[in-house]
Amino acid sequence: MMNTRGAALGWTLVRVVFGLTLALAHGLPKVMGDMSRFAAGVEQLGFPYPLFFAWCAALAEFLGGLLVALGLLTRPAALFAAFTMGVALYRHRADPFGNMEMSILYLSVMLSALFTGGGPYSVDAKLRRRP
Repeated sequence: MMNTRGAALGWTLVRVVFGLTLALAHGLPKVMGDMSRFAAGVEQLGFPYPLFFAWCAALAEFLGGLLVALGLLTRPAALFAAFTMGVALYRHRADPFGNMEMSILYLSVMLSALFTGGGPYSVDAKLRRRP
């Protein structure tokens, strides 16, 4: 639990910035773009039903990122986004660090959201306070 206002505000800033960036810069282009190209990359990783799993990953980034930013269903959304970032990190495992860096950053923030929750300035917290 966040003990101080500064810690709560800091976590909210991290959650909102990383959630929106994941959703808008990474998830939205996949959801709105040519999914067959992304599915081809998923197929190279050995996933069965590559188009299905490509959609799962794109929605985990887009919807998961938005939900984490809002602090709504934070833990489940962060779980799906973290799993997707783990796969992305695996995909870039042989690349230079600069190519892995975004996956590592998003993975660490999504794991933090999974462990911590949305914090006091989240929709989850507002819903818990309702009578």
